[in-house]
Amino acid sequence: MTVLRAESVTRPRPVIVWGARGHAKVLNEFLRPLGYQVVAIFDNDPEATSPLADVPVFHGSTGFDHWRETCPHQGVQSLVAIGGQRGKVRCDIQERLATFGIEPLTAIHPRAFVADGAIIGAGSQCLAHSSVGTEAVLGRACIVNTNASVDHESVLGNGVHVAPGATITGCVEIGDFSMIGAGAVVLPRIRIGRNVSIGAGAVVTRDIPDDKVAYGNPAKIIRDNVP
Repeated sequence: MTVLRAESVTRPRPVIVWGARGHAKVLNEFLRPLGYQVVAIFDNDPEATSPLADVPVFHGSTGFDHWRETCPHQGVQSLVAIGGQRGKVRCDIQERLATFGIEPLTAIHPRAFVADGAIIGAGSQCLAHSSVGTEAVLGRACIVNTNASVDHESVLGNGVHVAPGATITGCVEIGDFSMIGAGAVVLPRIRIGRNVSIGAGAVVTRDIPDDKVAYGNPAKIIRDNVP
């Protein structure tokens, strides 16, 4: 696993990005000054076009196989640029790429704060002005989006997405593949289950079980969240 920080990269290195939407642009914005070059973009949508000038886009498994057969990829690493509540998709793609020797980056924006005692899982992304507090733990392929915060001793499972401006206070536990909507607040010592969707601006004051959608202030369970 490579942790991407400004001080850790001394020469340009190739990276591929899976996902041809705006999130790829967000990642590219700080990959370039950190000395990484996006060499290819992949997307399962056959109509997707490249969001980055002069970077080719390849479609689905067929496109990926063609790229592997025709382009040098020794030493290439990867990031999955798929946001929303698609954490399982991020994890699945990341794991598949690793079977071909394409290991994930752990991308930390130069203007993010990550405490020395925090643990950031492979392929996770901490974007601009985000904060991860002391002894917090992020699983694989998480996103702590722009201006979001994960406070001390909180534990996020694999594929969790903390959307822009959301606040995870101290000692919170969030299960795999859940999403905390933009501007939401999760109060201390709350447990949020697996595959949960918390609406934008919600205030979570009590535990939320697996596979639920909740929103409002205080947040209330509205319906089941179908995987």
